[in-house]
Amino acid sequence: MQLHDFEKAVLDGDIGLVNDLIDRAEKSGEFDLLYEAAALLVDYGYIGQADHIYETLISYMPDEPQLKIDRANTLMELGDEDDALLLLSEITPDDEEYVQALLAIADYYQMIGMAEAAIGKVKDALARAPHEPVIRFAYAELLLDAGRYLEAAKLYSELYSEGHKEIAGAMIPLRLAETYSAGAAYEEALPYYDELLKEEHLPDTLFGAAFAYYQSNQPEKSIHLLEELIGMDPDYFSAYMLAGQAHSQLGDDEKAYEYFEQGINRDEFDKELRLSAGKSALKLGLPFEAEEHLQQAIALDPEYIDAIVTLASLYNHQEEDGKLLALLTELNEGQLDIPLLTAFKAYALERDEQYAHAYVSYSKAYAGMKDDPSFLDKYARFLLDEGKRDEAIEVVKTLVMQEQPEEWTAFLETLNDEEV
Repeated sequence: MQLHDFEKAVLDGDIGLVNDLIDRAEKSGEFDLLYEAAALLVDYGYIGQADHIYETLISYMPDEPQLKIDRANTLMELGDEDDALLLLSEITPDDEEYVQALLAIADYYQMIGMAEAAIGKVKDALARAPHEPVIRFAYAELLLDAGRYLEAAKLYSELYSEGHKEIAGAMIPLRLAETYSAGAAYEEALPYYDELLKEEHLPDTLFGAAFAYYQSNQPEKSIHLLEELIGMDPDYFSAYMLAGQAHSQLGDDEKAYEYFEQGINRDEFDKELRLSAGKSALKLGLPFEAEEHLQQAIALDPEYIDAIVTLASLYNHQEEDGKLLALLTELNEGQLDIPLLTAFKAYALERDEQYAHAYVSYSKAYAGMKDDPSFLDKYARFLLDEGKRDEAIEVVKTLVMQEQPEEWTAFLETLNDEEV
């Protein structure tokens, strides 16, 4: 019996034969073959069978640390973390495999979201093997996952400068590019993306590079990469959004709108594409198209505040007060606490001659709109029309402190002259 027999049985999907081969190898004491078979079974996803083998081998060699580490890994895959940790705890600092045990425990802590505990274990491992690339790489990975981008980038850079372009199946230039991008250091990420693109044009790399160029205010290069990406994979939905944003960055709203619509045609349930298309349509003077896209965005997510505010702004601008009030009536209490929406409601109610209700909305919006001169101007005029002169004066004073418009400055001066 050879390892090839196990592989053939696995590839044939003959689980009965796999179990039979394991049983025969156990009975014949072929422990080396069993150990190799366990690793093979793990690779093919037969975790339960591999765990059985490791359990058997440990029963014959109870003091072998490597077997405990291997079985702990399979137990974690099977969801039996307590027994896995118990096995790992049996490995002492005097064992050569202690560093491996620390890394295995770190993997567990990372899996359950205990990032700092995981980092602590890897730091212990690094202190014992400070020059081991795999451990330094593992430490960088944890730092990246924890959002400590500068520290992660430093480690990746050191590994890269030492000639390590790939570790544990991960491309170090890609990690550097992604780490710098995650930390908003987009210009630092670009050389690594460019290096990767010299080797191979993969969709995710093209998108990552395009995003970095866009964030670095180089929209032309971003668009070039996105056009290639869309040609390669028309269902890479994020590319349409970014292409539209890049064209907007260039001031080409027509092309931006075109890409947003292309994206919607590919994924009609993307609320962000709908919102972006709506905003582009507004820039292009297409209010009906804008309204449709914004309504669709809200239909996809009734609590999509950005879309609600944009649509409310459109209705307010066009003085479509019936639609505006209907939209605002559908909002929940939390959404109505947004000062700008409350201001829109006040404008609509005033235009609809519901002055008492308008006053309530104006008063409610005032605290959050004191930095908006346009609102303050409208509120002051409303208060004067309603005979609320003292309140109007306070609003005008707030407005004059910001802009000092000639009309309102003169108004206050007249008041001062009257007092004299």
